Amino acid sequence: MNASDFRRRGKEMVDYMADYLEGIEGRQVYPDVQPGYLRPLIPATAPQEPDTFEDILQDVEKIIMPGAASPACTELETVMMDWLGKMLQLPEAFLAGEAGEGGGVIQGSASEATLVALLAARTKVTRRLQAASPGLTQGAVLEKLVAYASDQAHSSVERAGLIGGVKLKAIPSDGKFAMRASALQEALERDKAAGLIPFFVVATLGTTSCCSFDNLLEVGPICHEEDIWLHVDAAYAGSAFICPEFRHLLNGVEFADSFNFNPHKWLLVNFDCSAMWVKRRTDLTGAFKLDPVYLKHSHQGSGLITDYRHWQLPLGRRFRSLKMWFVFRMYGVKGLQAYIRKHVQLSHEFEAFVLQDPRFEVCAEVTLGLVCFRLKGSDGLNEALLERINSARKIHLVPCRLRGQFVLRFAICSRKVESGHVRLAWEHIRGLAAELLAAEEGKAEIKS
Repeated sequence: MNASDFRRRGKEMVDYMADYLEGIEGRQVYPDVQPGYLRPLIPATAPQEPDTFEDILQDVEKIIMPGAASPACTELETVMMDWLGKMLQLPEAFLAGEAGEGGGVIQGSASEATLVALLAARTKVTRRLQAASPGLTQGAVLEKLVAYASDQAHSSVERAGLIGGVKLKAIPSDGKFAMRASALQEALERDKAAGLIPFFVVATLGTTSCCSFDNLLEVGPICHEEDIWLHVDAAYAGSAFICPEFRHLLNGVEFADSFNFNPHKWLLVNFDCSAMWVKRRTDLTGAFKLDPVYLKHSHQGSGLITDYRHWQLPLGRRFRSLKMWFVFRMYGVKGLQAYIRKHVQLSHEFEAFVLQDPRFEVCAEVTLGLVCFRLKGSDGLNEALLERINSARKIHLVPCRLRGQFVLRFAICSRKVESGHVRLAWEHIRGLAAELLAAEEGKAEIKS
């Protein structure tokens, strides 16, 4: 949709909303549709090719409005999460389907999803231990619980541990910045020998610093054998798994209890939209379910509906699945795949520029849309380069540290980015680097 189309469609949507408000007295206060009405009206999978905007808007009136805002808000979310799960080729256990034990829910962020998973895992292990030892108090269990994540995991994982009141230990990553079985097993054995209780592991697919991938095929079986909840955080990289050539990066997810990624990061869905799946929905509802009288309804306990308020921290929720429905239909699966592939191609173009310049080095394997690079030299030199880049305000880079070194990160993330933009960015970086190196050389000459 170009700018002209966007203006025209935007005006149409304003007219639609105005017409709705003008005619609101003619609409029913309470919907007369029955639970489960929506799924038969929508295809079981996302379209491969784009639909027209006109068709989507007609379906809003025909399919959504009869059940707005409930049960349409809930039921569309269930179907959209199944659509997305199928696009990712998730194991069947993660899908809601007609009567599945698992399913998906839209959280606000990956940070929220990690916390929800940790709290659910904490509740599950506490109840299991108390059932085996009735005299065991919750506090006695809590002080011994330990969670684990790679030393490359996002800071939100550590924050989840703080909020959840449990110890979180960082597992040293290997030469490719990945968590491996041997390091995790060593930590588990050491902590069990000390009387601690390992209960939760976060595996990251596409780390923030360098887009590295923990080895799920190694870590997953260990968690399964040890009866430890495995949560997979693919906040950024997860979008790429809709492409068959990147799906292998998700291998091992069958061992996970929960999986999460952010369509609002790389799948053209506006913030906020963080997709989380669980194999057993009762793990979440068992941790968060409360039913005061003012929240009860006529289908309470019927099994006919999904109460997403029991799957998350807040009680209130927005109609976030509607934007997923629009995006999936406006682009089609093929359009979304093309978008991901283009960004990956552009990141490799930038990588090639870096490798051709002997003054620079690439610091981590380039798998998706992120290139980690630096000037060969000191951290101070690279910090000065970053300062010049960001002060010029033509592009913006965010740094990280890899094995103690200060590293620059070039991320392809704009919907409208083209090869020409990547080339201009590189020429800009090269020019600033040349100025910096010349200035440093001048300082050295003065000192000598």
